[in-house]
Amino acid sequence: MLCFGLAAGMVPAGAWAAAASPLLQLGKAELKSELEGRYDVAVKAVGDAGLRAARDSRWTWAVEAKNQCGIALGFLKSGTKDAESISKCDAFAARLSAPPLSDGASAVVAASAPAALDCTAPAVSVFFDWNMDTPVPEGAAAIGQVAQSAAQCGWRRFGVTGYTDTSGGTGYNDGLSLRRARNVAALLSQSGIAAEAMSVSGLGETQLKIETADNVREPMNRRVEITASAN
Repeated sequence: MLCFGLAAGMVPAGAWAAAASPLLQLGKAELKSELEGRYDVAVKAVGDAGLRAARDSRWTWAVEAKNQCGIALGFLKSGTKDAESISKCDAFAARLSAPPLSDGASAVVAASAPAALDCTAPAVSVFFDWNMDTPVPEGAAAIGQVAQSAAQCGWRRFGVTGYTDTSGGTGYNDGLSLRRARNVAALLSQSGIAAEAMSVSGLGETQLKIETADNVREPMNRRVEITASAN
């Protein structure tokens, strides 16, 4: 999920740290309810075409809240309280719920404190619905932001690696993960990234983001990870 000083960007994994959330003090049942509430609000906002079309920053926070709350819920399903994703879920949900700045206030902020370009090398996860090889809609937006930031930050090499969950056979998942990676690479290419600058691969159901048993349809494991570097 990138934020490189761009109004509609996502936040690269590991580049933005949230303060420890009070949610970490809750029991698992209450925590699950709180996370699900934030996730549901974020999903609704992500699907708000008007919010996205207006380039409202709350749409960015909605995408990030959806991703981080989903990751936190996935960890919780396996019995783990993941402090990082819980704290980010809470923080992004709070930003989403905050009232937007008025046009006048936005103009003052833009004039007095222009956003600095953050060229921290990204590690962006693009997610997929079950058994699909095209990304969910907000994934396409994240891909576009990677390409936009690449030109400004001088990134010249990109890794595009596909993964699956553990449902389905190994051979099928190897192929599905590669198709996912190739489709993301094609979207990057359409956005201006040269094909020869990308290393594309599919690793099937290996390197799970959330450890599960076999034949589990875990949404956070159905992904393509994009990395970038200057050389």
